[in-house]
Amino acid sequence: MTRSLTLPLVAKGKVREIYEAGDSTLLLVTSDRISAYDVILKNGVQSKGVVLTLITNHWLNTVLPGHVPGLKHHLLSLSIPPALNLGPEERQRLRGRSMVVNKYRVFPIEAIVRGYITGSSWAEYKQKGTVHGLSQPSGLEQCQAFPDGPIYTPSTKAPVGEKDENITPEQARKIVGDKYAEKIENLALSIYKAAHAYALERGIIVADTKFEFGLDEERDEIVLIDEVLTPDSSRFWPAADYAPGRDQKSFDKQYLRDWLTSQGLKGKEGVSMTEDVQAQTSAKYLDAFQRLTGETLDQALAKLES
Repeated sequence: MTRSLTLPLVAKGKVREIYEAGDSTLLLVTSDRISAYDVILKNGVQSKGVVLTLITNHWLNTVLPGHVPGLKHHLLSLSIPPALNLGPEERQRLRGRSMVVNKYRVFPIEAIVRGYITGSSWAEYKQKGTVHGLSQPSGLEQCQAFPDGPIYTPSTKAPVGEKDENITPEQARKIVGDKYAEKIENLALSIYKAAHAYALERGIIVADTKFEFGLDEERDEIVLIDEVLTPDSSRFWPAADYAPGRDQKSFDKQYLRDWLTSQGLKGKEGVSMTEDVQAQTSAKYLDAFQRLTGETLDQALAKLES
C-alpha cells in the first residue's frame, strides 16, 4: 500500500504514514516498504505491513497486559472510524495494516534493550570493550547473552534520511529529563524481559528490540507507542539453532541486511531485492507471526471487520 489517503498527512517515515484522525487521535498506516541500513529498498515485501501491525496488536492487547502491570499504550482500535469518511477501496487497502492511536508527546529517543551482544554492539565491544559506552566483562562471545541480564542502550531518534546515534543512558537522561529517564529505562527492560520469556516458549529468542515512548501530559504517564516487538524493530532468532560464537539465523530483516552486504549494496540507494530475497524475507516474517500469535496471517485477518 503506497497511495496516500484522503486524510491530512502528518508525517511519512521509512515504513509508515501518519494521518490526522481527530483532535486527539492519529491513524498509523504501515506499508509493505522495507528499509535496511537506513535506506528504503525500491520494492517491498508483500503483506509485511499487515504482519507488523497485527504482531503489535498481539503484544499490546494479548501478551503484555498480563505481564507488565500498569503498562499504558497508545492503541485504540484496528477498525477505521466511520467519521473518517473513507471509501470502500481505501478501507480495504487499510485492512489489517492501520491502527487508530492516541496522540502523545513523543520522547525523542529510541529505547533499545539488548539481551545478547550482536550487531553494532558486538562491533563496538570488539573495538573498545564497551556497548553504548558502557563497560562490559571481558571474554564475551559474539551473540552471547549479557551475563548480568539485558541492558538498556538508547539511541537518538533521527529524522527520516538520517542515522540514529548510539548514546549512553546518561546522555538519554539529558534528552528526556531526570523525571522520566529512569521510568523509561525500567519500563523498557520490563517489557523486554516479559517478551523474551513469552517468545522463548514459542521457539524465538528476542535478541534485542527498540521501543518508543510518549507522554500523556494530562496524567503525567509514560505510554508505549509505535510498533512493538516486530521483526522490523527487533532481532528474532530461532531458539533451536542458537549457539554463541557465530552469526545466528533470524526471523527478521537480518537476512536482507546480509544479502545487501554480500552483494556490496550496503547503504546504497535505489536497490531492488531479487524475487528470491523478497520471498525468503516474507517467509521469515510470516513464520515469526505464526509462532508468536499461534495463527496464520489469514486466520488473524479473518477475525477483523471487513
